[in-house]
Amino acid sequence: MKIFHTINDFHSTKKTILTLGTFDGVHIGHKKILERVIQSKDSATQNNAYESLVLTFFPHPRMVLQEKSEIKLLNTISEKIDLLEKIGIENLVIHPFDENFSRLSAEEFVSKVLVQQFNIQKIIIGHDHRFGRNRTANIDDLIAFGKQYGFEVEQISVQEINAISVSSTKIRKALEEGDIALANKYLGYSYFLAGTIIKGKQLGRTIGFPTANLKIEENYKLIPKNGVYIVGSLINQKTVYGMMNIGFNPTVDGENHSIEIHFFDFDKDIYHQKISVSILHRIRSEEKFESISLLKTQLEKDTTYAIAYLNSL
Repeated sequence: MKIFHTINDFHSTKKTILTLGTFDGVHIGHKKILERVIQSKDSATQNNAYESLVLTFFPHPRMVLQEKSEIKLLNTISEKIDLLEKIGIENLVIHPFDENFSRLSAEEFVSKVLVQQFNIQKIIIGHDHRFGRNRTANIDDLIAFGKQYGFEVEQISVQEINAISVSSTKIRKALEEGDIALANKYLGYSYFLAGTIIKGKQLGRTIGFPTANLKIEENYKLIPKNGVYIVGSLINQKTVYGMMNIGFNPTVDGENHSIEIHFFDFDKDIYHQKISVSILHRIRSEEKFESISLLKTQLEKDTTYAIAYLNSL
């Protein structure tokens, strides 16, 4: 997949079959549109005359246009790139979203971006897509522009979208409420956190539960609700499973929010390694225990539960 960091960087002699959006999460609803783009390109009579393209934006438009927006995102830019590449998109344009870009009128966007820059043959879009300054233009306007400028518009119908009934907003809400099962169902894959392993206080070692502390650099990445989760990770080409605690470690008077993972049957040094952790299942909320001994007892119960869960998969 070719990656371009502004609209102006993209140049091609071929016509494009494209879609556009923020695609946060690259969830099952997004995949329906993205796969339609690929299918449309592959089924075209002149297959080699066209190429697939996705236009997305960063920062998220709400971060720019809503002054007090505290939106957290399901994917970092690098995660989104990986997910889109797996689907088979040929070209990805990640355009910096700013106030100047938001002021483009609908016709300026169509004529300058879609027609002149992207040499558009066809756009595939959801039924409720809005665009242009203040998001005033809708799918009917896009169809009219298509007739004017000579490109096709394929609309993903409301029936198809409703059959999936999924949105990035619903997934964010599920994660914030700790409903990892619902979030994963909507995503079509296990939600994951990626970061670097750093040293913590190493208190877990003293009770037989050594942990790896995960530091996530991107402060806009959505962290699920505090609690204990069953997780899996690919480390040194081997899948390892374990339990992850998200929270403040109240039993030992923790002050800082942390993400700590105890991997089962794993004792290798992975400090400073970058890893991705897939969240499979939520066990319980974070609790404050009266003693370290009671915490250890609960962790043993959690381990038994987690191993039984993993064996049932």
